[in-house]
Amino acid sequence: MKMLVTAACLAGMAALPGLVHARPVTLSADLQSYGGNGAYLVFYVTDAAGKYQKTLWVAGKKAKYYKHLSGWARGSGLAAREFDGISGASVGSGKSLKVTVELADALIDAGYEIRVDSAVEDGRDYPAEVRVPLSKANARKAVPGRGYIKSFAFDM
Repeated sequence: MKMLVTAACLAGMAALPGLVHARPVTLSADLQSYGGNGAYLVFYVTDAAGKYQKTLWVAGKKAKYYKHLSGWARGSGLAAREFDGISGASVGSGKSLKVTVELADALIDAGYEIRVDSAVEDGRDYPAEVRVPLSKANARKAVPGRGYIKSFAFDM
């Protein structure tokens, strides 16, 4: 019996990588020239119903400003585990941000969206400034933002 359990565990471990395939996805945002402080941006994934699923990257290190990224803040609950280890500096006016993240293959072409919220101190907040379906067909297609983001694209 012990040998049977061990064999089943080993078979399960061997099958697991096939179920959890991930691929690198590069996210790129070019900002408008707007004057003022650096922009806080957050890249995150929602399901087909628009429900928050996963944080991909946060640009801006001061957590006290994260509440201004309201679509993401509401979904993530601003739980530190949602952004620990996946944050960097804010992005200046007219500058670009490019980061590479790992995304599960199961999210691609399955009705999920990448969303980007943006905010600037003493400026407007733009929840879901960018919304783009996470599909192979949308890879490398630049889409405009509604506020601080001139264009956003992802590549896989």
